[in-house]
Amino acid sequence: MRKIFGFGRKRKGQPPPPGGGDLRQKELGKLHRAAASGDLAQVRQGLRKHGIDERDKAQRTPLHLACANGHVDVVTYLVENKCKLNLFDNDNRSPLMKAVQCQKEKCVAILLEHGADPNLADASGNTALHLAAAAPNASLAEMLLEHNAHIDAQNKEGYTPLILAVLEHHEEMVEFLLKKGADVHARDQTPLMTAASGGELNLIKVLLRYGADLSHKDTKGWTAEDYAIIHGYSR
Repeated sequence: MRKIFGFGRKRKGQPPPPGGGDLRQKELGKLHRAAASGDLAQVRQGLRKHGIDERDKAQRTPLHLACANGHVDVVTYLVENKCKLNLFDNDNRSPLMKAVQCQKEKCVAILLEHGADPNLADASGNTALHLAAAAPNASLAEMLLEHNAHIDAQNKEGYTPLILAVLEHHEEMVEFLLKKGADVHARDQTPLMTAASGGELNLIKVLLRYGADLSHKDTKGWTAEDYAIIHGYSR
């Protein structure tokens, strides 16, 4: 099937792929290096000389780096010693966002249990739930929703987590979000219109099953069928 939107390329507002925090060990101080590598003994030693929320050049705290790399014992130690949970790095990412982006489920659970805010937004307006939807990781999305993540939050492009899941062809995530109550008509250009633009028949069927309105028109007066025709997917 022809891909209209070029989904293989990174778009503005689209979360980046998972990664361990773009680490350059030589650029890290001893405390941050210990947190990134999961060396709890060195973290404890480093905290004798450094603040628990000390930043590196990318404005990351030790908690950011421990979360990005899935070091549960270090994350637990930092949290129990009252580190700040909601500080942003240079990309406006909180430690929770890094843990979700890198799919470190145990770290996500620890942060949420200790009160990390699931509704903070990064530089592109993406929340942790956007990152989970784009991954896709339903287990992480479930945890976030259980801790009051906003299911229809919009990033700077106006995309909700549901629309991101449609754009990335994540059928199971689309159905998961719809079951959890995501707005099937969110945004002027609805998820159904987005799916129709890409000729995504399976996604269209899922959206229709959850009440998507074929007759709904956007501000241009276009329906989902119009979008399918415009993008070359007419019968």
